[in-house]
Amino acid sequence: MATENRRILIADDDAGIRTLLCDVFDEEGYTAEPAEHGGEVLSKLNAGAEYDLLIMDVRMPGQDGLTILEQLRKAGHAIPVIMMTAHGTSSTAIRAIQIGAYDYVIKPFDVEEVTLVVKRLFDHQQLASKVRELEAKSFDPRDRIIGNSSPMQELYKQIGRVAHTDATVLITGETGTGKELIAQTLHVNSARRNGPMVKVNCAALPESLLESELFGHEKGAFTGAMAQRKGRFELAHKGTIFLDEVGEMTLSTQKKLLRVLQEREFERVGGTTTVRVDVRVIAATNRDLEAEVRSGNFREDLFYRLNVITLHLPALRHRHGDIPLLVEYFLDKYRYSPTAEPAQISEEAMQKLVDYEWPGNVRQLEHEIERAVILARGGVITSEHLSLAPIGRTALQVDVAARLREGASLQTVLADVERLALQEALAQHEGNHEDAARALDLAQSEFAKKLKHYEIS
Repeated sequence: MATENRRILIADDDAGIRTLLCDVFDEEGYTAEPAEHGGEVLSKLNAGAEYDLLIMDVRMPGQDGLTILEQLRKAGHAIPVIMMTAHGTSSTAIRAIQIGAYDYVIKPFDVEEVTLVVKRLFDHQQLASKVRELEAKSFDPRDRIIGNSSPMQELYKQIGRVAHTDATVLITGETGTGKELIAQTLHVNSARRNGPMVKVNCAALPESLLESELFGHEKGAFTGAMAQRKGRFELAHKGTIFLDEVGEMTLSTQKKLLRVLQEREFERVGGTTTVRVDVRVIAATNRDLEAEVRSGNFREDLFYRLNVITLHLPALRHRHGDIPLLVEYFLDKYRYSPTAEPAQISEEAMQKLVDYEWPGNVRQLEHEIERAVILARGGVITSEHLSLAPIGRTALQVDVAARLREGASLQTVLADVERLALQEALAQHEGNHEDAARALDLAQSEFAKKLKHYEIS
């Protein structure tokens, strides 16, 4: 939005400040209007006057600025507010932020500082609007969550039951199964869909930065903290925060997170003022948190706070029947050029993809298809264009160990081994079912039954 379309209301009982700010913002290309007191602010806004920003003094005759701000919020006015105060370190300025002010400036102020704060506000609004518009256009969960297998059908039912609630959700599953996508799906199908979704990769940030990222910090809290900064929880107010790889948090940060989950409040690093937030928490991990609790690496009380609702994403090797659907989707997504038709894939190459165990799950399959499209120059993908690393006995042993760490039952692990044995027998006998069944000492009917059970072509 151009600056000339932005309307700013300046409320201050000091006529000199009103005139100064109105002149400054008029020169900047905005339309600025004065108001002498809080009553005039309420009168204008309640009468339906539309403004893009209210700049208001804290101390005014009659009702002070904080009272006016509270009344505006209770009446449902969402207009951004910047407070002016001669007591920048006092509790009144901090209180203004708590009840809904965007920022505050300290009197006597530098005019350039005020215009910079206003510009930052409008830039943030414009960026947020573009992000919401792009998300609305580009994200459709029905197009991106791919799979018709029984495990996926059960997952869809679970998502449908919990998406509209505010319950904390813990998403578990191996790396590459699509945990972030499920979190996004929960958000866009919730009542908070018009609010922000803020993502935090807990494994990507060292402990010294993670606390500041989550809860923000005050000016001077540590070396380099030149100004107050809001944390991810504050930025997610009225929306959803997604804590990816939550199992990587240190015990110290876990303790602070527990309080947020319990009370929905915290203090910024270096601060003493309590900040309250309204936010839904979705966490994800590829670790077995129960095992981490037993080993002392994860707080038991935090685990139970996160584990209100658990959604488990099946590994790709447990839903081989979904692989052709995923391949079709990725072929369409990774076209050789924007105007090219989706690449084709030979039956032999498709069968190779279906039979593979995919230790890296859907993410590995996606990268494999993207690479194959490039090598095939958008034509027909054959086995020669695939680069699937062989999975030998060592990989199988590692996989069994990983499954046990995840808490898989003996029955599940044995099913994994049985599936691999069936596929290996078929591979060794070049797809001859009779020979493969004989090698495994199975009747032909039993062999066929197992192939159908494990969706092995």
